[in-house]
Amino acid sequence: MPKKIEEDLQDIKNILDKVVNEAMLFFDELDSRPAAVNPKEYMHEGLPTEGWGTMKVMEQFQSTYSKSLSGSAGPRYLGFVTGGATPASIAGDWLVSVYDQNVTSIEDSVAGLVEVETIRMLRELFHLPKEFSGAFVSGATMANFVGLAQARQWAAHQHGIDISQHGLYNLPNIKVVSGSPHSSIYKSLSMLGMGRQSVHLIPCLPNREAVDIEKLREFLEENKDMPCVIVANAGTVNTVDFDDLYAIGELKKEYSFWLHVDAAFGGFAACSTKYSHLVNGMDKADSITIDAHKWLNVPYDSAMQFTRHKSLQVEVFQNNAAYLGNAIDHPEFVHLTPENSRRFRALPAWFALKAYGYLGYQEIVEGNVEMAQLLTEKIQRSNKFELLAPTRLNVVCFTPVMKKRVITFDDIKHFLDVLKQDGYVFMTPTIYQGIPGIRAAFSNWRTKAEDVELIWNSLCRVCDSI
Repeated sequence: MPKKIEEDLQDIKNILDKVVNEAMLFFDELDSRPAAVNPKEYMHEGLPTEGWGTMKVMEQFQSTYSKSLSGSAGPRYLGFVTGGATPASIAGDWLVSVYDQNVTSIEDSVAGLVEVETIRMLRELFHLPKEFSGAFVSGATMANFVGLAQARQWAAHQHGIDISQHGLYNLPNIKVVSGSPHSSIYKSLSMLGMGRQSVHLIPCLPNREAVDIEKLREFLEENKDMPCVIVANAGTVNTVDFDDLYAIGELKKEYSFWLHVDAAFGGFAACSTKYSHLVNGMDKADSITIDAHKWLNVPYDSAMQFTRHKSLQVEVFQNNAAYLGNAIDHPEFVHLTPENSRRFRALPAWFALKAYGYLGYQEIVEGNVEMAQLLTEKIQRSNKFELLAPTRLNVVCFTPVMKKRVITFDDIKHFLDVLKQDGYVFMTPTIYQGIPGIRAAFSNWRTKAEDVELIWNSLCRVCDSI
């Protein structure tokens, strides 16, 4: 055993105490820490010859890097769609590293069974029937990848082709149909060899990001002899708009297609009786993407993929090796996702679900929506900003009012850069129906009315300064 490792092992309690102290310092300062920072380059000292030991490394990290980390776990980080780890999920996540389980199967550890139980609880949280199986992956992009890989396998079977064995070479083009697909759909299609240009955009309803069902029906009628994939949205990133999932599901009675629902964060509407109608029909999907490090508020990285077609999933992802046994008869996790080596991602979610229950997540969702509405009301009463779309759930899409000229995307980038330097809030830019704008995504369990007041004051301060 290397000497430095042996010394660290003997000092492990002090090392872990040091980690706890650093964590407590971070939590104590989180409300005052900048929501985001512009990182600076440091002089790199290179790889040490002998190594310094953990305590000295910790000290250097604290003096050099830790102060330049963003407050993304805090209540005023409104960029992208970013949750913040709850105490229970942090406890689970720390133990993941301690236990260091490789969750490829359920044969050598109970970790796999914990993942199975966690998926069952998530099915309950999202009101999904028992026909759905699931597994944890790294994020929504990988969950979309897994769902679309199954869709590709299904479509190929309609042509009498098993592409998991023979490849794409003899497969006709598969059309992927959507109204407002997320960028990760295009990325997944690129990785799957289907190509970004396989996406066929269906017109959306006027001033909406929800697909026009009649236009979708027309497309299906015109292409009824060709298997296709419909990607439906349960919460678009700009305006949290929802496709009519029930109506799309009803179309399956008339036409043959694979329905993939991208519900990365919008799926959490199912947690609230106030908003569950938005995901009515999600249970009709063939595959579903839901992100855990968004509204489940567990640490990065974590997401779930759900499917009705586990056998197709195994066809695509089975890992052929004699020592792994028959994947079709015994589909362990190693046969269900792109990863062979898998972190024990389910444990933070298991801790959080057990600790806070259904009502805890209902409160998080409804509380975040309330904060989004609070910011929306301030914008509606102001002459400095204007809404670009109604606030349907937890994302506010708006833009500054520019006098004497039309606002440009560069204006938005400059505004957000100054806003970031102000330190109180971080938001990300967008373009909605051709107009450059700003997104404020409320997904963190910590955010409260006092934070919205700080956010609003910062927005107004920056608006007055430029």
